[in-house]
Amino acid sequence: MVPSPHKPNRSARGDKLASRSELASFLEGAERRAFKQAVFAVRDEEAALDIVQEAMLRLTERYGDRSGAELPLLFQRILQNAIRDWYRRQKVRSLWMTLLSSLSPSREDDDRDPLETLQAADDGVSAEQPAERLERKQVVEIINEEVSKLPPRQRQAFLMRYWEELDVAQTAKAMGCSEGSVKTHCSRAAHALAAALKARGIMLQRQNHE
Repeated sequence: MVPSPHKPNRSARGDKLASRSELASFLEGAERRAFKQAVFAVRDEEAALDIVQEAMLRLTERYGDRSGAELPLLFQRILQNAIRDWYRRQKVRSLWMTLLSSLSPSREDDDRDPLETLQAADDGVSAEQPAERLERKQVVEIINEEVSKLPPRQRQAFLMRYWEELDVAQTAKAMGCSEGSVKTHCSRAAHALAAALKARGIMLQRQNHE
């Protein structure tokens, strides 16, 4: 019998309520274990809490109608992806800090892409103390603010190279310009950001790259 379009489908509504109940029960039981797992992975309780909350939100938004039997595997996959995303963001932040600390605002005529001569400090994140992580976070927030003020083409090139991690050729293709133009945009953006930080009283420790 086809349900009347003027009456709610009691079976479907009941299934949805059951799914929500299963989801709430699952999250209540999984939250503490997920937090411990995230702390072990990133060694930062505040970051771990953010990761778990993000994973729980993703599960609710994307798979809130799934059965209880499906939830553990889905949640674990989402949690691992969230942890990987965190590490990727930290790597990018480390690269930005290293990049800007190596630039001199006076050398604006240098059109080389700075990324070609720098290496991200892959081990720097795990070695940082809480105070250093807080300082890095605050500086990165300021960098993000200054990035938004860049000319559109500089901002586009800078984000593609240092956030999306595209190489020069890929960035040039996406932007519809030459590789030389990409290097010029990136170099000018990086120097502008270094100058902006200096103007705001932020002096990054110069890194030694050999």
